[in-house]
Amino acid sequence: MSAAEEPAPAIERGSEASRQEQAAPSARYVAIITDGNGRWARAHGRPVNEGHSAGADTVKARLRDATELGVRELTVYSFSTENWSRPAEEVQGLMEMFSRRIVDETPELHEEGVRMRFIGRRDGVSPELVERMRSAEALTDANRRITLFVAFNYGGRAEILDAARRFKGTTEEEFRDCLYAPEMHDPDLIIRTSGERRLSNYLLWQSAYSELVFRDELWPDFTREALEQSLAEFSERRRRFGGR
Repeated sequence: MSAAEEPAPAIERGSEASRQEQAAPSARYVAIITDGNGRWARAHGRPVNEGHSAGADTVKARLRDATELGVRELTVYSFSTENWSRPAEEVQGLMEMFSRRIVDETPELHEEGVRMRFIGRRDGVSPELVERMRSAEALTDANRRITLFVAFNYGGRAEILDAARRFKGTTEEEFRDCLYAPEMHDPDLIIRTSGERRLSNYLLWQSAYSELVFRDELWPDFTREALEQSLAEFSERRRRFGGR
């Protein structure tokens, strides 16, 4: 073996050099449970749908921050399969806001290089809204700066059940091909706001080895600094994936 081919000397486990070499993983694939819009509205004496509007503004702002911070995929929990049980007025307001914002904001996000994907069941959703989601996906399909996955009418168990109905193979990779977005990477990091500490039926298949960070802020109060702190906390974790 030539000198150029000699292996580098072993680094003692636990040393500063070793920590730097193993180092600070970067969370490139991030998912957020955007919880607390209703509580934020109540705390500010506003109607609940104003809380959802404030939360949508925060999604847009943090998407831009995530792009600048090197995140390549951001998944946000927008509306779950269980959220249909909320008061009819709230659900109707959410649907109208969601539809309006797709129309108003997709061109701007397209210009910024955002690829949009909507994951979840389409049944039960109005044909007009489904068409607007499809149009947004088609317009932004070639963008590669960051992918925004919007989990809408989404449930982790529903996704697994729907995939199982289509599954004809034998391997995990073949099963992944049956999920709503087979191209989605497993999240490195899942963040939940509002002080709750559970997954709430979110990305159950994909989160098998995700790191979890729980924040006390209500979602509309989740700032760029809070995102940076969450990413920094992730970078301090050592991911073993079942190993040692």
